[in-house]
Amino acid sequence: MSSDSETIRAYDEGAAGFAREWEDDQAPPDDLRETVGRFFSAGPTIDVGCGSGRDTAWLAEQGFDVIGVDAAAGLLAEARRRHPGVRFEKDALPGLETLAAGAFANVLCETVIMHLPPELIPGAVGRLMELLRPKGVLYLSWRVTEGASKRDAAGRLYAAFEPATVTDALSGAEVLFDERRVSASSKKVVHRIVARRP
Repeated sequence: MSSDSETIRAYDEGAAGFAREWEDDQAPPDDLRETVGRFFSAGPTIDVGCGSGRDTAWLAEQGFDVIGVDAAAGLLAEARRRHPGVRFEKDALPGLETLAAGAFANVLCETVIMHLPPELIPGAVGRLMELLRPKGVLYLSWRVTEGASKRDAAGRLYAAFEPATVTDALSGAEVLFDERRVSASSKKVVHRIVARRP
């Protein structure tokens, strides 16, 4: 099983418009940046579901040795065009087959897992934790969908699931931060968790 193909198609076909929305129209994600600044430490860093590369490029500007990965070739093309000199590669949750376990000090996965079918989310969260070296930190967020899963006008899946779907998959990790709030950039309700691998 793999990522939702209709969501990837929507991002491929609408890549330029999504990139404009995230990078030109929305306010900077100051809440994300403040949280990352509190909990990430120096070392290899991966931005999973990097989209147009906004957060990957910001991490690079802060001095992180960072790579962005995304499932949508169209978004990767936008990321490379907008952020030359930053490394971007193609890969997708839940498997992230090109990435080595234990390779990263920090994993960022900002509003991505809600695009997966709900039954794939626990395995995806487990794989994100597996990417971390001991004491490494995962920043994980998702847009909250109440009730039933749905698709937006572009065809993107927004899965509805309980927070326990994520926290149960983090069993054994130390949860450092857990909040639900309106995102500074998207103005949507987002749940954020920061967890440290043992």
